[in-house]
Amino acid sequence: MVEIKGFLETSFIDWKGKLCSVLFLPHCNFRCPYCHNHPLILHPEQYESIPLEAIFNRLHSLRDWIDGICLTGGEPTLHPELPLLALEIKKQGFQVKLDTNGSHPQMLKRLIEERLVDYISMDIKAPLDPFSYRRSAGVSVNIESLWRSIEILKEEKVDYEFRMTVVPELHTMEDLLLLGHQVRPGPRIVLQNFNPENPLDPSLRKTPPFDPLLLKEMEKTLQKMV
Repeated sequence: MVEIKGFLETSFIDWKGKLCSVLFLPHCNFRCPYCHNHPLILHPEQYESIPLEAIFNRLHSLRDWIDGICLTGGEPTLHPELPLLALEIKKQGFQVKLDTNGSHPQMLKRLIEERLVDYISMDIKAPLDPFSYRRSAGVSVNIESLWRSIEILKEEKVDYEFRMTVVPELHTMEDLLLLGHQVRPGPRIVLQNFNPENPLDPSLRKTPPFDPLLLKEMEKTLQKMV
């Protein structure tokens, strides 16, 4: 079974409109310079693994409150045992949300076809070209795999959203417009503002985030691109 390295009992912000618990899975194939979960990615061994049985024992006492469980990381789709984990959660009567960077479309397709997820949030890091993506993901990325994941979600066999963290050092408003023209996300795009508190790249700690009002206006613009 997948090792679980973090457990948040209740969250109002990880699944829009729902109260969920969050399970944090280790490791990631990206090295986004603005990542705030980098200890979980670079040094997961420093965190004690949490038994799934202990998590379920706790969640049963919250059953009347919790709508579902969010699987995040790290990058959950790196783990071959992810479908088994999702199945165990489903057996306990909880809905499943998956956070993913979209780099493993085969895993997404399997989870959807086997009805093991109820909602998928795919992080898009930059306009979909190799240079832009490498800057934002910190590594070279197979852009075709990302496009395949986007196409799978757009088949609308599961509820989903596209999500992007916007970083002044990495992104411009023009980049966001280009991404909108590429993906045509419609109302399913969410823009998140960069948090400089604890990024993987320490130099970004001095980078002020975008004006939230400007970002919200840009989000509305992208949501009209269908």
